[in-house]
Amino acid sequence: NTYVSQNLGAGRPERGAAYAWNGLWLGAGVWLLVLVPYGFLLPHVFDGMRSLILDNPGAIPGPVLEMEVTYGRILVLGMLFTICARGLSHYFYGMHRPWVVMVSAIAANVVNIVLCWLMVADRFGWSLGVAGAGYSTVIGGVIELAIPFAVMLSPRWHRLYRTRSQWRPSLSHMRDLFRIGWPAGVMWGNEIVCWWIFMSGLVPSFDEGRRIPVNNAAGWAVLQYMHLSFMPAVGLSIAVTAIVGKCVGMGRHDLAARRAWFWMGITMGYMGLCALCFVFFGHAMIGLFVDAREIAESATVTLDAGEAEAAAAEIVNLGARLLILAAVFQLFDAVAITLSGALRGAGDTIWPGVYTVVLSWTLIVAGGWTMVHSWPELGATGPWIMAAAYIIVLAIALFRRFIGGGWKRLKLVRLAEEGHDPGEFGFSFQGSETEMNSP
Repeated sequence: NTYVSQNLGAGRPERGAAYAWNGLWLGAGVWLLVLVPYGFLLPHVFDGMRSLILDNPGAIPGPVLEMEVTYGRILVLGMLFTICARGLSHYFYGMHRPWVVMVSAIAANVVNIVLCWLMVADRFGWSLGVAGAGYSTVIGGVIELAIPFAVMLSPRWHRLYRTRSQWRPSLSHMRDLFRIGWPAGVMWGNEIVCWWIFMSGLVPSFDEGRRIPVNNAAGWAVLQYMHLSFMPAVGLSIAVTAIVGKCVGMGRHDLAARRAWFWMGITMGYMGLCALCFVFFGHAMIGLFVDAREIAESATVTLDAGEAEAAAAEIVNLGARLLILAAVFQLFDAVAITLSGALRGAGDTIWPGVYTVVLSWTLIVAGGWTMVHSWPELGATGPWIMAAAYIIVLAIALFRRFIGGGWKRLKLVRLAEEGHDPGEFGFSFQGSETEMNSP
């Protein structure tokens, strides 16, 4: 997205195709060297995870273990198509053609749903169970890759952007992608790990010895509403990356800043509206996830109607309190999401990645653990306070990074009118390592 959009702004849109192709080569390499071995080692990975999390990992029934390995292995081994589809999607984002991504995503989901309906249950002789769900997801990934790939190789796109002639692997392009891509990859992967520890380890710890996992249930319900809030913001962040990248490629850093502030305001407006809903409709929102009858039926111990009703009320009340806490950091989350995308569009990814890794482990994990063991009387609210602190501090750090203006000194491409032609293998990073790595 960054290199493609900056080359688009610099008047050299044909240079972006080389980055798309080399993104595909990198994705295929990661799949072959990392994910394929991981897929075959999946039973051992799951065994290790259960040993870390569960008190009695051997209590899980054998058929469940078999299903999780079957489903996980199919998805991991079929991840090649998903990885390559993500790479091509960012090429089209950078080219300011998001409709290609939208069409491919909708088509992939439709195919996935239909095939899942056909293959999971015994319909028309296809009864593959959980394996059918895995196969349908992989086939959906094939569709998601095939559509943008066909567009990129179409006669029109080749005529305009030379997309068919830049398929060869290029170490210089891969080096460029790795230079600004690894911090973002580490940042996203790190957040997944930290939030997994938070939701699967810290919050459920308050349910030990309880008949109903009230804290866990409330936490996951809150997280679903947080997804409704921040996922559209993530989409806007991808757009901001492309917009800022194009402006930077044009040499218009002033315009890049104005566009970033504008879209940050839009994102804050949306997430602020979500925050108001969290505050004023929290009980009703959590109540949509809670049913006393289902609690009684799914409980591992026998519950009478009164106990189930009391547990449902406790989940709703706790979830509503956590939604109010989530509302506190929604505007800060909007700032962090938008400005991280803006900085990525300028090629400034190292320090935002450092901020994310350091703060998430310090506040979400270490801070949450401290709350669990030092202030247990706060219950699940304690770790959630530290999660809120993480988002607030991260937003402040990224805001300072953006207004500091260091991203304006980074130069990944040159304008077409400057007469710079780097040859067949395209642009490389023109700024100094000191500028790139300076906080």
